[in-house]
Amino acid sequence: MKYSGWPENGELVVGKIDEIEDFGVFVDLEEYEDKRGLVHISEVASGWIKNVRDHVREGQTVVAKVLDVDEGSQQIDLSIKDVNDHQRSDKIQEWKNEQKADKWMLLAFGEDVSDEQYATVANELISEYGSLYEGFEEAAIHGPEALSGMDLTDEEVEKVVDTARDNVSVPYVNVTGYVDLRSPNPDGVDDVKEALKAAEGNGEVPEEIELSVTYVGSPEYRIKVRAPNYKTAESELEAAAERAKAQIEELGGTAEYHRDRRSDDE
Repeated sequence: MKYSGWPENGELVVGKIDEIEDFGVFVDLEEYEDKRGLVHISEVASGWIKNVRDHVREGQTVVAKVLDVDEGSQQIDLSIKDVNDHQRSDKIQEWKNEQKADKWMLLAFGEDVSDEQYATVANELISEYGSLYEGFEEAAIHGPEALSGMDLTDEEVEKVVDTARDNVSVPYVNVTGYVDLRSPNPDGVDDVKEALKAAEGNGEVPEEIELSVTYVGSPEYRIKVRAPNYKTAESELEAAAERAKAQIEELGGTAEYHRDRRSDDE
């Protein structure tokens, strides 16, 4: 996918060097249709430059910073030296991700998808999540819910979600906590079982969350959560422990939540 507009001042862009002159290099912008920028020799690298070709080569993919855009004269001034290694790495990864997402769009809607439909779906995802890739990633994690409120048909939502779940490798994290459950009642074992069911969510845990509760050693139980990110994982872990605590206390028992594994002699 290439944008039809113009980049903005200060924006980082990916381009390919297609011409080298003594005064600088010309760069074809990979993310914009029919857009070409100039990197003056003074913006190629820091310090005095004797020969531009000592620093860049034709066909090289570079990340540059947009210094100035003059739509009237069709000129875009760029700088390579103003981009540090961290920015370069992040931008290249972002660009590669968008290339993947572009292929996913064609998988979802076919190689003969109309420009109008492609633009409609792509713009909705970009407007909501900032990029096509992020849109597909959210669809893979949260399903149709991630696309609710967007101006898309049910069929378009289904195609995006199905394609996302078939192709997106969602990053997941795992967190673990422990809860001690005690009940003074004669049927205390049943009370603990009820608390464990509550901890597991009674089937109401979000689809993208994997939650399990296992026995460690009386009165301790392990709660494990697998989620797309640490914030969500920690929140679900604490919620599970709180559900168990509320249930056991309602039945006259007690609960204590902790993150570390307790030793047997504590």
